[in-house]
Amino acid sequence: MKRLFYLNILVVVAFMMNSCNEQPKRVAIVPDPYPVTKKVDTVDVYFGHAVADPYRWLEDDNSAETAEWVKEENAVTFAYLEKIPFRNKIRERLQQIWDYPKFGVPFKEGNNYFFFKNDGMQNQYVLYKQSSLDAVPEVFLDPNTFSEDGTVALSGMDFSKDGNYIAYSISKSGSDWSEIFVMEVETKQKLEDHLEWIKFSGMSWKDDGFYYSRYDAPAEGNVLKAKNEFHKVYYHKLGTPQDQDVLVYKNDEQPLRNYYAGTTEDESFLILSESEGTSGNALYAKKLDGNQKDFQLIAAGFDFEYNVIDNLGDQLLVMTNENAPKWQLVLVDPQNPESKNWKTIIPEKDEVLQDVSLIGGKIVAEYIKDATSVAYIYDFEGKYLEELLLPGIGSLSGIRGKKDENEAFYAFASFTFPSTVYKYDIATNTSEIYRTSDIDFDPDAYETQQVFYESKDGTKIPMFLVYKKGIHLDGKNPTYLYGYGGFNISLTPSFSIGRLVLLENGFVFAMVNLRGGGEYGEEWHEAGTKMNKQNVFDDFIAAAEYLIKEKYTSSEKLAIAGGSNGGLLVGACMIQRPELFKVALPAVGVMDMLRYHKFTIGWAWASDYGTSEDNEEMFNYLIGYSPLHNLKAGVNYPATLITTADHDDRVVPAHSFKFAATLQEKHTGDNPVLIRIDVKAGHGGGKPTAKIIDEYSDEWSFMMYNLGVEPKY
Repeated sequence: MKRLFYLNILVVVAFMMNSCNEQPKRVAIVPDPYPVTKKVDTVDVYFGHAVADPYRWLEDDNSAETAEWVKEENAVTFAYLEKIPFRNKIRERLQQIWDYPKFGVPFKEGNNYFFFKNDGMQNQYVLYKQSSLDAVPEVFLDPNTFSEDGTVALSGMDFSKDGNYIAYSISKSGSDWSEIFVMEVETKQKLEDHLEWIKFSGMSWKDDGFYYSRYDAPAEGNVLKAKNEFHKVYYHKLGTPQDQDVLVYKNDEQPLRNYYAGTTEDESFLILSESEGTSGNALYAKKLDGNQKDFQLIAAGFDFEYNVIDNLGDQLLVMTNENAPKWQLVLVDPQNPESKNWKTIIPEKDEVLQDVSLIGGKIVAEYIKDATSVAYIYDFEGKYLEELLLPGIGSLSGIRGKKDENEAFYAFASFTFPSTVYKYDIATNTSEIYRTSDIDFDPDAYETQQVFYESKDGTKIPMFLVYKKGIHLDGKNPTYLYGYGGFNISLTPSFSIGRLVLLENGFVFAMVNLRGGGEYGEEWHEAGTKMNKQNVFDDFIAAAEYLIKEKYTSSEKLAIAGGSNGGLLVGACMIQRPELFKVALPAVGVMDMLRYHKFTIGWAWASDYGTSEDNEEMFNYLIGYSPLHNLKAGVNYPATLITTADHDDRVVPAHSFKFAATLQEKHTGDNPVLIRIDVKAGHGGGKPTAKIIDEYSDEWSFMMYNLGVEPKY
């Protein structure tokens, strides 16, 4: 099936810096008085339980009062940050190491090759085109021209089968809302086609148009917070206005479901995926030869996942976790789609199947083994041929090639291995370096190890540790503990510019593979969902206790961080064990577990969380760990810098607003508890380089100052 390439085009790379010294005792920076946030008499009743929500008014992102509160909170936060003596030095260092060329993985469309590149400090990556691998590349599409400040980003694209056209989407200020445009490839002429109110959609071509998904236009004033309902699939024909687009599918009976449509590579099938959460889908197919009017059900939802890779003739190659928690690859006859009729191509293995690509008449199967990448080659009948040998322990990403061509490209990276692009010949199973990172970095100066420790219930949890060689296990090393633990998402080794600022200053970077993720398949995922969510927090807390027990660090030197579902993780853990951590950095977090499903796409997270309206047992479980509802008066919480953004319509900023107001109200002690609210930014996607560096500068300086670390710059 045609891939919908959502562009995650932040390449995180960096090189070695000077070591740090602990700074001597100093007079602590005291924040200005926190704003006195008004309270309202709002009470919700759940199964007879009254729950006060005194800061409910902060959910109104359009009110003048909320805007004033944001202004006052930012004033306190930035006044504090400006007093940190080395904040500007950290920013300067980040700017210095960021400034080198970064390349994405090349891919071929029609007769041309394309690749993304950032010269160094450009806010957005630029798409280049070349007629051959030896030709001089030319700028094809430059998102830096979309806006003066870089806050308009390229969010997706798809080329027509003949390579003559590209449909591409843009997003503004980090919002999930996007707009679609079309451009002729050879002339780079932008056509008049312009589509709006696109969200959670790709573009998939058929003949002289493409399929896409959208919502109806939201009411004025509710663009960034209203619940997203009644997702629909349309077909747009080039040269026609959007109001003439053909409605392909809608479901008036189910407002809280998403629909994604895509064609197979030869455009002979239209595939429709239906979902009501972040895991599990139903699958439908329609033959596009004009003889089939309606979609045919291939697999019912929503207990398992079904991902069509492509068609092999009149049959569909499907990757699924039905009867295979670690996934398998099967061949399905649409006329006899029942699972008893499937032909198994690649059976379930001990490793977790992550992705499948068809290249040069063969199957490339990507797996995760203990949170690192491995890859194997099979023929179309499922016969194992050989292993794709990778440069080491790390992460394979972005393998791109054609079903009938031997040439392909992929990228490989690890914690101390900068992202490197390889050219791959599947006929000979050989790889050669195509583009390296032009960065002055010595990987031999650092060490990576993977440890396994016991969580509260005895489960073995893996964790990566990265640090300078020669570390002393004396309990004095500043440590940055990062986790996520949700939505079947796997954390694997990657190379980060921002992180290396910490490593060169003596930090231990610890990344833990918590339950709730996808590192060990669906059972591992489910062990961190709904009534098992506390396992995720227990795993994270146990990671901190392990680091302290093994004398990597101490509570006074330990910072915890995570974003989105990881922000929930940090919020819950800093409340359950406030004495265990010195610094907490919850980013764009889900903090109100009783109302998260009432905003934008939040309802789709119920597959992981459950909702407060399901039943009394689920309500009691959610309110038992919800960060907003478990802050207690008189507690000395860790030094906390909450981060969010005004255009975050994934996890609306009201989560962080209400959490910050409550934390500032109830916190007792000298630790600062602040909130940093970015403007013209969203959940993280498409954020310009300038804003990324500003955010790193503020987070790192806040963390270092409160851990007693003085960088040598």
